[in-house]
Amino acid sequence: MAPTTQQPAAPDQAAPPRGKGRPRSVAADRAILDATREALAELGWGKLTMGDVAVRAGVAKTTLYRRWPSKNELVVDAVASLFDELEMVDLGSLRADIEAVVAQFAALLARPETQAALLALFAEGSRDHLLRRRIRERIVEPQKYLVQQGRAQAQSRGELGADLDEATAAEEIDIIFDTIAGTVEHRVLVSGHPITPDWIHRFTTLLLSPLGQAAATADH
Repeated sequence: MAPTTQQPAAPDQAAPPRGKGRPRSVAADRAILDATREALAELGWGKLTMGDVAVRAGVAKTTLYRRWPSKNELVVDAVASLFDELEMVDLGSLRADIEAVVAQFAALLARPETQAALLALFAEGSRDHLLRRRIRERIVEPQKYLVQQGRAQAQSRGELGADLDEATAAEEIDIIFDTIAGTVEHRVLVSGHPITPDWIHRFTTLLLSPLGQAAATADH
């Protein structure tokens, strides 16, 4: 999945030294990433070129290549930047937190540019194992921080017990992330069904309750 949302740096972690030369332009980076997604949606993976992106973004091709040496890196970063806005806000309960982030994710996936970009990227990634690894590193793994943060908030409120160990916690975070991201993406991108507040409530009930009790709970 998706920005992307990154874990906050440790307080004592030194900032990387800034290289010599002109600093990168945030506006230029944004224009390039926006142009990449626009080109991807319009042209598809095979016809998208670095030159076309440079023209759309209004930058020199050399500027583009200094920032992203390859099309793979550029497209993955362009898609990853879509998920930057996702956040796990502490709304006072685990249910409310989950429902809010699922609603955010569903709204993001409902955008035509997101759908076109993700479908093109995933299709190409199925044929290119290096691209698939980059998708995992830049899009999927960073989004797991949302689950980690939600668990930590629930633990601080006493809704969840403390983690037994790091390995078990990591496995559970992976499963929870795959369940939420996989279900929402399948419903929006594959089935094409809408995600309504009622659907989100029922899905969250299933996620939080024992399966045998979930259907009855959701109906009340």
